[in-house]
Amino acid sequence: MNKALLNKEVQDYISQHIRSDVSSLLLKGIPFDTISAKDLVEQIEAKSRCIKKLPTWFNTENIYYPNKLNIEQTSSETTAKYKANLISGDSIVDLTGGFGVDCLYFSKQFKTVVHCEVNEELSKIVNHNYKQLDVKNIETVNGDGIDYLRSNAEQFDWIYIDPSRRHDSKGKVFFLKDCLPNVPEHLDLLFKSSKNILIKTSPLLDISVGLNELKHVKTIHVVALNNEVKELLWELEAEYLNTPSVQTVNLKSISEEHFGFSSINSDFVSEYSMPLTYLYEPNAAILKSGGFHQVSQQLSVYKLHQHSHLYTSADLIEFPGRSFKIEKLVPYNKKELKKLGIKKANVTTRNFPETVQQIRKKLGLKDGGDAYIFFTTDTSNKKVAILCSKI
Repeated sequence: MNKALLNKEVQDYISQHIRSDVSSLLLKGIPFDTISAKDLVEQIEAKSRCIKKLPTWFNTENIYYPNKLNIEQTSSETTAKYKANLISGDSIVDLTGGFGVDCLYFSKQFKTVVHCEVNEELSKIVNHNYKQLDVKNIETVNGDGIDYLRSNAEQFDWIYIDPSRRHDSKGKVFFLKDCLPNVPEHLDLLFKSSKNILIKTSPLLDISVGLNELKHVKTIHVVALNNEVKELLWELEAEYLNTPSVQTVNLKSISEEHFGFSSINSDFVSEYSMPLTYLYEPNAAILKSGGFHQVSQQLSVYKLHQHSHLYTSADLIEFPGRSFKIEKLVPYNKKELKKLGIKKANVTTRNFPETVQQIRKKLGLKDGGDAYIFFTTDTSNKKVAILCSKI
């Protein structure tokens, strides 16, 4: 940490240039002798990424920021608050503390929190920031979280861990054993220190892969923010042997969409129908969860096709996703679609052989407007276009 960055005149400069082009600032040169241009620009870039993601930090004086990549990889305050509200107790240890956003919200649910961070510089930054945030029940430990557990006989109510991927060589398919720390390898050690474990993973992790690698999984949370899946949370409980339940949530600016089901390996079978009066598109969290048959059963809606993941009903219901009024059903035929006279529309494809770009080019459709067209496959395996208005 270069504490000169915390001088009032430097902090004022950072605030004044929070939305400035950093390349222009570098060309002009910086007005300070005690700090480097690189350090100053890093503070500006990192802080600018906190305006919406980490408003508590952004609005607190004398916060010291790590590099912008660390800010990009950390939890948002919205998702940190959600996960903290899932658990509570006297003590929790975060084995992979990072910038400390999750720990701040854990500190509101637990009497004591231990923040372990192997990076010495980042650990110092977090310790400084907690003082600025006036948080007194978090202990920061510079060291490897797994080593901390090995050398500490204390029992914790919860252990939290956010393993990082070691490489991207496997593309979108990866395993927990490929992450640091290797959670499957250390599960026995973790359960010696706590009966309850909460693991955060990237949404790229396939749920079935995670279940094969872990044990005693009680609940899987699929967390989306503004319809983008941000993380999977795995609740593990010592000796839990039943089938895990799944909880999905889509955190929106003024509301939350929840949908859950008791068993990931259920025997539910969807009912199918041609498009009726209303059309529903599940939110991203439900799509990630794979609970397509459970949606049909619980909400009494019909699926259009086994692989389409669109639903329909005669009466309007409250649905965890987007809802539409069906205006017209048209066979996928260029001549028939041209007759509609639509020049501008929001296009979505589900279980359809052509891409949105191909359809737009073929039909001469511009993006936007009030019309919504879903190109999909119906229960008779026919390609159709469903013209809708959004509710």
